[in-house]
Amino acid sequence: MRRIALLAAVIIACLPPVDAPADNWPAWRGPTGQGITYEANLPVEWSTSKNVLWHVPLPGPGNSTPIVWGKKLFITQAIEDGQKRGVLCFDRDTGKLLWERYVLFTGDEPTHRDNPYCSQSPVTDGERVVAWHGSAGVVCYDMAGNELWRRDLGPFRHIWGNASSPVIVDELVILNCGPGPRTFLIALNKHTGETVWRVDIPGGLEGGNSRTWIGSWSTPLIARLGGVRQIVMTFPLRIQGFDIATGKELWRHDGLGRLCYTSPLAAEDVVVGMYGYMGPAAAVELSRDGTRLAASQLWRVSRNPQRIGSGVIKDGYVYLVNEPGVAQCIELRTGKTRWRGRLGARCWSSCVLTADGLIYSVDQAGETFVFRADPEKLDIVARNPLGEITRASIAVSDGRLFLRTYKQLWCIGRR
Repeated sequence: MRRIALLAAVIIACLPPVDAPADNWPAWRGPTGQGITYEANLPVEWSTSKNVLWHVPLPGPGNSTPIVWGKKLFITQAIEDGQKRGVLCFDRDTGKLLWERYVLFTGDEPTHRDNPYCSQSPVTDGERVVAWHGSAGVVCYDMAGNELWRRDLGPFRHIWGNASSPVIVDELVILNCGPGPRTFLIALNKHTGETVWRVDIPGGLEGGNSRTWIGSWSTPLIARLGGVRQIVMTFPLRIQGFDIATGKELWRHDGLGRLCYTSPLAAEDVVVGMYGYMGPAAAVELSRDGTRLAASQLWRVSRNPQRIGSGVIKDGYVYLVNEPGVAQCIELRTGKTRWRGRLGARCWSSCVLTADGLIYSVDQAGETFVFRADPEKLDIVARNPLGEITRASIAVSDGRLFLRTYKQLWCIGRR
């Protein structure tokens, strides 16, 4: 009887959470917020004609990643030089445009030419879709495209624009609003858009030179660490954990970089923060200190390659693709590099890890590399060129891969 109970516990532990079915990709980086899909046996090889189920043109470039719930796929899109910023809804199976909704913005908001407006991906809980359009505000629609609420959170100014995606947890929408002089972490009521709590974060000048550049483009991560479910953020100079309900700081680790493009990773009570512009990377372990959480540093590497896309963690190893297009495997608890290997062109996209241990990464030339999560060597399984610029990441739903380029939205599946 004990063996049966143990077997049942193991089976249950291996199943995906009940609120994150395998065929949904509800947010940037999927149901876990860390680029992990519970699906296996996904397409490995494709081209512009092979294993393409559909592809449809888009009205303009963009860096946001698609999200999927049921039969609907959503992306954000800016047109008319950012004066119209919106959400587009497509049929997941056919690529047919079901609806599009735009908000108008006539103000002045700087960004970088490689970071078009609406780089933030939307988020959904199956009842509502929320998008943050920077200075154009936050907007929430129902699944049919009816506006439920809208919030103006004020102007945001940085020479490189903004890119952090919203997260839905419990009854809240969590946003990392910044970078720039006005930077804050905020929780909105997902039903009304009203502010539940706000934590102001030290910001920085919108311009200046390399000595004054500062900011975080990270998307908040919801993770259970030290037995506490919490919000994890990588901000300039520090990694922090926050209480979901109140925004109260639970812990922090200082002494890190000024620029953070990647989002935090977490596993085994360990948080990894990777900073950009050749900045540091570090891992901290969370543990209980009485009623408080304590963060102890496991390792820190001071100077690294430029990092924009986020990695994945599997079985005690971190896998990522650095911006120059070089894949890397790092030991989670020591920071030791196990291997490095060249893939392709420069890369802004974040990795996706499948249930059968394959990692998908897309470079800026639109070529997707599939390699194994193998700590011993870089084992490239396939290279799949589309020949179109992309800085988005792959979304996974019901055995299919969805990729947004600067020209089109692609659905890849076995035919």
